[in-house]
Amino acid sequence: MDARTLLTESFRTAVAAADPAKILPPHLPPPPKGRTLVVGAGKAAAAMARAVEEHWPPHAALDGLVITRYAHGLPTRRIRVVEAGHPVPDESGEAAAREILQLASELRQEDLLLVLVSGGGSALLSLPAPGIGMVELKATTRELLRCGAPIQDMNTVRKHISAIQGGRLAAACRAPVLALAISDVTGDKPSDIGSGPCAPDPTTYQDALDIFARFGVQAPASVLQHLERGARGEIGETPKPGDALFARVENRVVASAQQSLAAAADWYRGQGINAAVLGDSVTGEAQEVAKVFAALARQVATHGTPFTRPVALISGGECTVTLKNPMGRGGRCAEFLLSLAVELDGLHGVAALACDTDGIDGSEDNAGALLLPDSWARAAALGLNAKKMLAANDSYGYFSALGGLVVTGPTRTNVNDYRVILVGEAAWS
Repeated sequence: MDARTLLTESFRTAVAAADPAKILPPHLPPPPKGRTLVVGAGKAAAAMARAVEEHWPPHAALDGLVITRYAHGLPTRRIRVVEAGHPVPDESGEAAAREILQLASELRQEDLLLVLVSGGGSALLSLPAPGIGMVELKATTRELLRCGAPIQDMNTVRKHISAIQGGRLAAACRAPVLALAISDVTGDKPSDIGSGPCAPDPTTYQDALDIFARFGVQAPASVLQHLERGARGEIGETPKPGDALFARVENRVVASAQQSLAAAADWYRGQGINAAVLGDSVTGEAQEVAKVFAALARQVATHGTPFTRPVALISGGECTVTLKNPMGRGGRCAEFLLSLAVELDGLHGVAALACDTDGIDGSEDNAGALLLPDSWARAAALGLNAKKMLAANDSYGYFSALGGLVVTGPTRTNVNDYRVILVGEAAWS
């Protein structure tokens, strides 16, 4: 099996391990005495809603509304699907989030609120706090994306400028709440997934202000004023751990990066290739993280330690990219891979893939990219200068010219990034 096939098949395996149709049904509760309202947000929301419909008793009352990214919808019968903006929120998401909050507030104690949360939910479930408009929410989101803040920091801010996140959805409901989450964040904490609409929030308004200061975020005046009022105690905090309301709330993670990485590792072992999962929570600047992984790959290729060749070095998590060139093209996965290529400098017997499991790397149309054993030589023949293109944040252009983009379309799931480096076989080509 050639390197391209080994890489792409392992990625398909990782994505399949997080397919809502497979992983969601075992976690569905029995129907309550009253009605079940299904709400949710995220790139997997439509697929999760369909899984609920297909496994819910036909006689039991079921309806609801979920929000997913544009082009990620699916036909459903009982649960309405609305498409909205991501990664920058929009008015479609705002209107749907407002309706979700209203529907949840109408439930009675004999009903059930079933919440479906997945990666992308923070932007899609976009209901600004009173005094903040959608224009200001969009501007704040763009600033957070630009500065390269980790997702946990971004979500700390989002929870404190939202009327529905940070546990506020659960607080608005009198019925029991079950939130089922597909985790796209390192650590798999429900409070971080989709900005935790049903989870207790340990962060504060002051934490959000500190994040602005640390990353130099130029937030709109209305956002700053809201956070400052909150820090002074003039606005109520998000519900905290220990709040009595969470006695009727359960947050359950049903899929995570670790499960997908383990599935890919098992697949490689089935092909007779050693596999090592190096971590499901790798973070940091994509270019810098790639340097560390390149050093490890070189050690294995040159000295056969600390892993025996051939080996698949597998990792997950979410790197960040601080844009030096506002016109640059390529997401964090392609940026990681281009930096890896620069560091490996054509090292023999090494191939790699880096892709986002949701099928979209940044704002482009690809899930990520492939680095094949002959990529470095072909790039040189085409006159591609990897170092210059990396400095210009043009990883998309580099791999597009090589035919190395991985395009899957929306996968309708999301357990963060999947990276694998194959080391050790001269026959891989």
